[in-house]
Amino acid sequence: MKKNLGVVQAVYPMPVLMVAAYDEKEKVNVMNAAWGMICNTDRIALFIDEEHKTTQNLLKTKAFTVSIADRAHMDAADFFGIATGNKMSDKFERTGYTAVKSTFVNAPVIAEFPVVMECELAEVVETESFYCIVGKIVNTAAEESVLSENGKVDPEKLQALQFDQFQHGYYVSGEKVGKAWNAGKALMEK
Repeated sequence: MKKNLGVVQAVYPMPVLMVAAYDEKEKVNVMNAAWGMICNTDRIALFIDEEHKTTQNLLKTKAFTVSIADRAHMDAADFFGIATGNKMSDKFERTGYTAVKSTFVNAPVIAEFPVVMECELAEVVETESFYCIVGKIVNTAAEESVLSENGKVDPEKLQALQFDQFQHGYYVSGEKVGKAWNAGKALMEK
C-alpha cells in the first residue's frame, strides 16, 4: 500500500549539471543545476533562477557551457551548488579547477568535468511557474577516458552524479540493465 507523502518533487534521478559562463570581464562563474534536461535534438533547458550570478552572466554573453558532474569531482560540484557567486567573488578560484575558453562559444569549459555541451543562448522562457534558459547545443566534447569503443559516452565509465530529491543525496549511475526500444518488445507482440 502506498503512503501519501504530500507535495514531493518525486522525479529520480535528477542530473547534476555544472553551468558555466563568463561575466563581462571574462571571469568564470559556475553553478550546480539539477533541474535541467534535453528538450530537443540540439536544445537543453535549464530551470534556474534569474538572480543567479551565472544566469546573469549568460544573459549578457549569450553563451554558456553545461558539464556533467562525475563521482571524481563531487566535492567541487556540490560546492558550486552551495556557494553563490553573488556573495563570493572567488568562488571558482577556490576549487583550483581549470577553465579554458570554448572554441565554439564565448564561455568557459571546466577542464575537470569529463563531458561538456557548449551552448548559445536560444531563448528565455518565463511563465508564472518557472524561469527557463534554453540553450542551443553547438558542440559536445568528452574525455576519451569516458568513451566506449564506438566513440560514444559510456555511462559506466562516466560515473555521472545523480541528485536524489528524496534524501538529498548524490548517487552514481552506470549499471546497464536493459536496452532501450528493446526491453518492452515482447509486449508489442501480445
